[in-house]
Amino acid sequence: MKEKSIISHQADGQTFLEVLSEKQFIGSVQDALDLIGEFFGQYYDGIIIHEHSISPRFFELKTRLAGDILQKFSNYHLRLAIVGDWSKYTSHSLAAFIVESNRGRMVNFATSTEEAVALLSRFK
Repeated sequence: MKEKSIISHQADGQTFLEVLSEKQFIGSVQDALDLIGEFFGQYYDGIIIHEHSISPRFFELKTRLAGDILQKFSNYHLRLAIVGDWSKYTSHSLAAFIVESNRGRMVNFATSTEEAVALLSRFK
């Protein structure tokens, strides 16, 4: 099996690429840049990844890994949705971060791929 597979989702004339992997593939800022570079030159409106594909350190906001990684997506004007089970996290700061992120257009946190596509497709 390939390490990663890609599923394309269409909504409101937009294309979102869902990156599927059983392994964690984002553990550092460089890993995020590698992912962005992997799709360079392809036409798409956003990327969907799953929580288990990201280092657990990302969800500990005090590590600053989330901010550093999300800044790279923002720098490249690339919308991102992360799909996961957010109810298992007890951090109030992470909960607030998720709520605030979901108000915007660049980074969204969803509980399903369908919700991720809906959140990302709100803006053209």
